[in-house]
Amino acid sequence: MAVTANKLELMQIARAVAMEKSIDMDIVIDAMEDALSRAAKSRYGQETNIRVEIDPKTGEQRLWRLMEVVESVENDSTEITLKAAQRSNPEAEIGDFLSDPLPPVDFGRVAALSAKQTITQRMRDAERDNQYEDYKDRVGEIISGIIKRLEYGHVIVDLGKGEAVIRRDQQIPREPLRQGDRVRAYIADVRREPRGPQIFLSRTHPQFMAKLFEQEVPEVYDGVIEIKAVARDAGSRAKIGVYSNDSSIDPVGACVGMRGSRVQAVVGELAGEKIDIVPWSEDTATFVVNALAPAEVAKVVLDEELERIEVVVPDEQLSLAIGRRGQNVRLASQLTGYEIDIMTEEEESEKRQKEYAERSKLFMEVLDVDDMIANLLVAEGFARVEEIAYVELDEIALIEGFDDETAEELQARAQEYLEKERQELDAKRIEMGVQDDLLEFEQLDLKMIIALAEEGVKSAEDLAGCVADDLTGWTERVDGEKKHYEGMLEKFRMKPDAAEALIAEARHRMGWDEEEEGEEEAVEA
Repeated sequence: MAVTANKLELMQIARAVAMEKSIDMDIVIDAMEDALSRAAKSRYGQETNIRVEIDPKTGEQRLWRLMEVVESVENDSTEITLKAAQRSNPEAEIGDFLSDPLPPVDFGRVAALSAKQTITQRMRDAERDNQYEDYKDRVGEIISGIIKRLEYGHVIVDLGKGEAVIRRDQQIPREPLRQGDRVRAYIADVRREPRGPQIFLSRTHPQFMAKLFEQEVPEVYDGVIEIKAVARDAGSRAKIGVYSNDSSIDPVGACVGMRGSRVQAVVGELAGEKIDIVPWSEDTATFVVNALAPAEVAKVVLDEELERIEVVVPDEQLSLAIGRRGQNVRLASQLTGYEIDIMTEEEESEKRQKEYAERSKLFMEVLDVDDMIANLLVAEGFARVEEIAYVELDEIALIEGFDDETAEELQARAQEYLEKERQELDAKRIEMGVQDDLLEFEQLDLKMIIALAEEGVKSAEDLAGCVADDLTGWTERVDGEKKHYEGMLEKFRMKPDAAEALIAEARHRMGWDEEEEGEEEAVEA
């Protein structure tokens, strides 16, 4: 059969579409075959199983009707008995398919429109898949595009092969973004959604600034200087912690550049955002002092267990350390990962005296000792009865004026007090109806369990039904004002990650996580 010019022209158009959209030619051919199959069913019947093949070189179309060989025919359009099948093919068996060639179909207007819609949809789906594959591994990169339009405060950016969105909360405040402007942004997320891949960009993400420094500072790009931490108050101020792997290179000076040229290039991209570049240090206290610059720090008290740090500054440095609306200390806290409490030298002195008096009074009451012994224990750094009860005897006996006999007596009294307290708390637990399964959690002591019971959490099942905020507390806006809600274990300084781990363990013990996994697998299936 001669190949018509129309068929060759059709294949040329298909190749052009595949090249323009960066789609595999096989996908285009499959779409055309699917469209022809649907159109042929409009003539031979929708229940008919029709197979179409298109020669990618010549455009020649071949149509077959497929019939399944079965024992008993239920649908004449798609099934044929074994006896009837063996008349045309003696080797036919149950489960085989017989193919009968069909003549080419002359499409009507409706069938042609249907075929066009099928091909268009398949091309669109393939284009979306390609776009998702192109960008899914580029999260964390900086990309440039043209602002196409603005919708309800969100910015739609044309990337060439697709579109991305900078949501309102990911834009630098008061930054003028206009249609037609070229904009750079950080690829924060790429999601596959029913309407196509969604590419979310950000100009407020801390790593956007880090990537800009990587582009402007060759030493950062080469890895000689590392950006260890970034904290931003987008559009206003930012802090960045830098470290040099080469002792001969000043990391701060390299990032600032000659006459501030490098940092000014980043500031210009971030709409004038002020940037403090501080040297990073492995020593947390030193890093916190650097992060609070330009304020001067007189003293630092670090609590690594609670990731909390107290910073003492001279009276005249207090406002500078805190910053306008707490901005300086807030950014320093984000940069270091520690909660920072700032106080003056006078406030710190008053606090220490108050703590000293409270601890002395506690030891006098619990251990039944005079104020001199209690003061000596506090002066040596003992803060809780548990520390005296379970510390090595030598640490107590070595205190000036103490001996082994005194140390043993103090430790015995401390242990006796704790045991009595434990019995009282356990009796209260039983009286409140708290189940024994809560005692199996290593993260919980009796005081915590009593606190949970007072809020109605009396079993592992009750605990599994909580969320982290229930334990640690949360803050939300009510009538325009921030309001804090205290968590059940907030007074024990439980952190959110510890609360999440505790609840996860409770859910695991109840078997809830396995049920959730099973439900997710069922949904995916």
